[in-house]
Amino acid sequence: MRLPGGERARLTALYGGMLVVAGAMLIGLINLLVAQGLYTTITTAVARRPDGLAPAADPVPSPLASAAVGRANAAPAQRDQDGAEALSLFTQAAERATQHRLLSISLICLIVFSLVSIVLAWWIAGRVLRPVAVITRTARRLSGENLHERIALDAPSGELKRLADTFDDMLDRIEHLVGAQRRFAANAAHELRTPLAVQRAAAEIGLATSDPQAVARIRGKLIEVADSSERLIEGLLLLSVSDQGLDHREPVALDELVRSVTAEHLVSRQARDRRITVQAQTTPVTVQGDPVLLTHLVRNLVGNAVRYNHGGGHVTVTAHGRTLEVDNSGPHVPRETVPYLFEPFRRMEERRSARGEGAGLGLSIVASIARAHGAHADAEANPNGGLTVRVTFPRPDETRDSVRHARHGGTP
Repeated sequence: MRLPGGERARLTALYGGMLVVAGAMLIGLINLLVAQGLYTTITTAVARRPDGLAPAADPVPSPLASAAVGRANAAPAQRDQDGAEALSLFTQAAERATQHRLLSISLICLIVFSLVSIVLAWWIAGRVLRPVAVITRTARRLSGENLHERIALDAPSGELKRLADTFDDMLDRIEHLVGAQRRFAANAAHELRTPLAVQRAAAEIGLATSDPQAVARIRGKLIEVADSSERLIEGLLLLSVSDQGLDHREPVALDELVRSVTAEHLVSRQARDRRITVQAQTTPVTVQGDPVLLTHLVRNLVGNAVRYNHGGGHVTVTAHGRTLEVDNSGPHVPRETVPYLFEPFRRMEERRSARGEGAGLGLSIVASIARAHGAHADAEANPNGGLTVRVTFPRPDETRDSVRHARHGGTP
């Protein structure tokens, strides 16, 4: 049964009620124990002689003396019986008076004890619930503009302290996610606005001239920009799908997938024109996941390694153990910029709207698909230029916990 009112009122009723019940039981026990031996105690105290001595024994009387003594003692025996009855009446009266006095004082003490208990219970409940009030005020005050605020509860270690620290950790994750979404929305708007502006300018120029060659160039430019916009939208959709997690899992032969994707890029126009060598080094590796998303993961890794490379460079794809690694040659990558490459629309150079330029979503899609599979993606700059990207998949018994942790904002 749940008591009405706020938590403080319920805790007060609980604490105060327990103290009052305990006090009532203690007073009842004292009255019971006192009442059990009270009659005997009063009788003994009243009947005890002042000198504490018993009457002395008389010598053996003669028959005539015995008869005389018997007649003489008849009156004292009657007096003793009357005295015993009076003593009993007095003892009973004293017992009732004592019990009544004890009960009256006990009830008064119980009432005072109950009031003090309720006041103390109210104060203790307030002290216990003070951290909850701090958490509540902070939660009400938070909005999208002040997510940087934290509870930072100054209290001894305990359940409420851990609750406040957990709330602060949750705010850290929310702030990070909200910031990432804002940057993603702003960057997506910028990336989509750029091809639209190019298309608009090309259309205006194309419509203003009757030169067939100029019209053909404008037509080619419009098709190129449309293809770039289509790739960008497909990347955004894929990023959104992978962020939602996996609907089903099945065994995927990662080594076979790597060899298939590597063969595609080995004969691609970009690799042939720039004389880039693409090779795979694999051992049998099977992971649990979505084969479509894992195909996109490998394609994005190999595609980025080919795109951000130099003529005559190399791309090496390795699948061994539970690790997928893509290593390439290319320009020097500053170490401090490596962690930011997994964010959407991050590029090594500014956007130039050139042919074959990526949308800056490749590694962010890789990181999102990795999180959906409970895997961890990281990268490191190579000393001689280029980048090594590594995706480490969990063991089968760790997959479920890793995915749950990643969905709650942790690092897989």
